[in-house]
Amino acid sequence: MCNQIFSSLVQIDDSLNIKPSVAKSWEISEDGKTYTFHLRDDVFFHDDDIFKNGKGRKAVASDFKYSFSRIIDPKMTSSGAWIFNDKVNGKDDFIASNDSTFIIKLNKPFPPFLSMLSAQYCSVVPHEVADKYGKEFRTHPIGTGPFKFKYWKESEVLVLLKYENYFEKDSKGIRLPYLDAVKATFIPDKQTAFMEFLKKDLDYFNSIDGSYRDDILTKSGNMTSRYKGKFQLVKGPYLNTEYLGMLVDSSLAIVKNSPTKYKKVRQAINYAINKERLVKYLRNSIGIPGTAGFIPAGMPGFDAKAVKGYDYNPEKARQLLKEAGFPNGIGMKELTLSTTTTYKDLIEFIQGELNNVGISSKIEVNQSASLRETIAKRETNFFRGSWIADYADGEIYLSMFYSKNYVPIGPNYTSFNNPRFDRMYEELNYIKNDKDRFKLYQKMDQLVMDEAPVVVLFYDQSVNLFQNNISGLGHNAQNLLVLKYVKKQ
Repeated sequence: MCNQIFSSLVQIDDSLNIKPSVAKSWEISEDGKTYTFHLRDDVFFHDDDIFKNGKGRKAVASDFKYSFSRIIDPKMTSSGAWIFNDKVNGKDDFIASNDSTFIIKLNKPFPPFLSMLSAQYCSVVPHEVADKYGKEFRTHPIGTGPFKFKYWKESEVLVLLKYENYFEKDSKGIRLPYLDAVKATFIPDKQTAFMEFLKKDLDYFNSIDGSYRDDILTKSGNMTSRYKGKFQLVKGPYLNTEYLGMLVDSSLAIVKNSPTKYKKVRQAINYAINKERLVKYLRNSIGIPGTAGFIPAGMPGFDAKAVKGYDYNPEKARQLLKEAGFPNGIGMKELTLSTTTTYKDLIEFIQGELNNVGISSKIEVNQSASLRETIAKRETNFFRGSWIADYADGEIYLSMFYSKNYVPIGPNYTSFNNPRFDRMYEELNYIKNDKDRFKLYQKMDQLVMDEAPVVVLFYDQSVNLFQNNISGLGHNAQNLLVLKYVKKQ
């Protein structure tokens, strides 16, 4: 809903390309450290009593300086502070040179920066409203987006109305959005929500829960005959890699006696799992088997042929175990695989696959918060994880293997440490050309696959259901809901 109420300097299209939004154009300095944005002069905040005569004023460069300074203000404890914290030295690096020119100075080049600026964290907010309401701004949001806030009963319903003064128009010059209003409901039980959708009380429904997946989809991922033609179903890439992680730093006490410290054991685990069967039978073909790198399908620069991961090859798995000194798993310590209740069926499938090649394992089921903490503290050798992209650039996946991103500071949950990888990761910041950068991403991804600190299970897909009288609802791999082009007959 934030994406409907607010807007940012830039936005993404359905192909994850960066497009103008409040900024109509921009330049990046030769050294890659200074970003100069030229703002539109027809962007206005939604009406509010705090503005003169209750009319929303124009959004200007100083509003972005305020909004971004607010993100990095320690008092705000913003969950989006990571976007700027290691890239700017402070709020003085956000410069409003005049109403229509906004400058950001980075302390080092970072090519994916524009992608990061498309995140909802980077939305522009009016200082007088945000300052007046403080923490209550969440229940009194004022932005520049296509819809304005009307009503919110928490955990039940949220109502937005069309913003008549929204700045964007369609190709025919008609002002967006088309819809007069949007009502979002918050139904905690997916099964109940799906029944509401079938009754046509909901126009749009996101994701398919396991409890009724077989009812809607065949094992091949097609809509069952029962629902064919009754509503629309759109499936597409979603920037989320589902994986198994293994601690590989043998200097850690927990790793010293663990078989996962051996590369050949980790590679054997990779070869032992039939990912095609997993996706087909446990997920009704929602997802793409993870046989390439860690960067998922749908990400710009993804190339399944450029990075060679692991196909199902149990014979190869047995051979690697033998080479590691564990023929048929003999003498190998039992592995403990940590997961949550939601993924227990998937992990039980993996347990069976490992058992088939002689790897003995037991499953430890945890609460989600507890497992996250255990992984962050490096207290589990073998765990199920997922990594969802906050921005559309492969760098966010490679950051998980940079040695300086050791937890708790960063996301290197496997304690992977490879000097060659680190050198390439540091080189990324100085490669401006996307194609050249993507080639380097693929080299790094291949190195990770060869060392096997992770098992890529599958690249996720989003599933969106909507009624037949709905049109204009696009799809992007970040599964970001865009309602400004939607029409309802």
